[in-house]
Amino acid sequence: MAEQPSEEPGPESTSLPDDVWEKFVRDSERDIRSSAPKEPSARARMVTERLRAMDEAQAGKGGGGGGRRRGRKRAAAPPARPEGWRTGPAWQETDGRASRRRKGWSVVGVLVAAALAVVAVNPSAALSWLPGGLGDGSGGADAAGSASPAPLAPETARPSGAPSAAPAGTPTRERPFAGSPAARWESGADAIRLPEAKDVNGVPAGRIEEALRRTKEFLVASNLDPEVLEGGEPEKALALVDPLEKEYLSDLRAALREPTEENDPVWTFTRFDPDEVDLVGDVRVRGRMTVKPERGAAGKAVIKADYTFVYGLARADGGDEATRVIVRRVVEADVADPARYQSSEGHLWILAVDGEISNDDCRDGDGVIRPHFFADLRTAPRPTGEARDPYDRSKGVARAGGECGVATRT
Repeated sequence: MAEQPSEEPGPESTSLPDDVWEKFVRDSERDIRSSAPKEPSARARMVTERLRAMDEAQAGKGGGGGGRRRGRKRAAAPPARPEGWRTGPAWQETDGRASRRRKGWSVVGVLVAAALAVVAVNPSAALSWLPGGLGDGSGGADAAGSASPAPLAPETARPSGAPSAAPAGTPTRERPFAGSPAARWESGADAIRLPEAKDVNGVPAGRIEEALRRTKEFLVASNLDPEVLEGGEPEKALALVDPLEKEYLSDLRAALREPTEENDPVWTFTRFDPDEVDLVGDVRVRGRMTVKPERGAAGKAVIKADYTFVYGLARADGGDEATRVIVRRVVEADVADPARYQSSEGHLWILAVDGEISNDDCRDGDGVIRPHFFADLRTAPRPTGEARDPYDRSKGVARAGGECGVATRT
């Protein structure tokens, strides 16, 4: 027999108005979405997968790298250069008056680790590093969107520290200095300014002025001459060297004719292989020149030219991807009172050439600088030397014994 409904009154209904319920549902869905783990975007997943594949390829090669040398000890006093820095050999005159030193750096280690960290933490930031339009950073504009950042005032003394980080940007053929402090540097030979010439230690001001001008000519002929940058002979630079420096000139010509690990011309002349890379944009330059008395030698002064050159480069086989090479040169030249010391009129007496080359594969003996591009960073050998900022001009050139170090940025 069916049970009859109870006649006792039930609890009062608690249904909510429709608009209140809809608001509750919307708020709940919003909170769930904000607290749920976010899946990376398709582009971020592509970047991560690309880096993972590059890592696996590197592991499959057993950490190999085409027989590239990371660096070596050199018997002579070290000279200078660095997304790698390396050091090279020195030429030492028989009378002990001059040493010509070198150094170099590779950028692989720090950038690879940074790339992995940024992809993991902030995939969208990693995208701005990549060529081909995947990222948002477009290049040479500053934070306010200006196409031309305000240029820096000329350097007149040693800086107190490294330049601050530049606005983010991806270097391209059209904007090779995007994301680099060099975006605010002056371009070309006009950036090499001569200090006022004065009498120094018994050397007349006119003699000093002449030597300053020739020192600039040597820097330009060695590091800015388009023919030399494309691997040509640095005839103008060689013609400036005093013919009395016979051993030095002989070493330079031998290096150009047949480069070796111990005698590579890139430690004096900036040269690239035009079959591999194209120079893009004007060369950016920053530095200064000073004159001081030579210690313990009346009638002699020493000119010291310390300049950093930044080169924009793209692959010769096309594409918009670009990279940068940073070359720092420190040239010391002797200026003597002609009434007391012998020299050849119209020439420059080179005492020393130091340097650092950044973003270089650290191979010696091939006579050219071979830069790394982004895609090379996973397959290149990882440097183990000291990490240095190639834009930091507050420090002297590195004195490491020929090892391939790490450039922290390009």
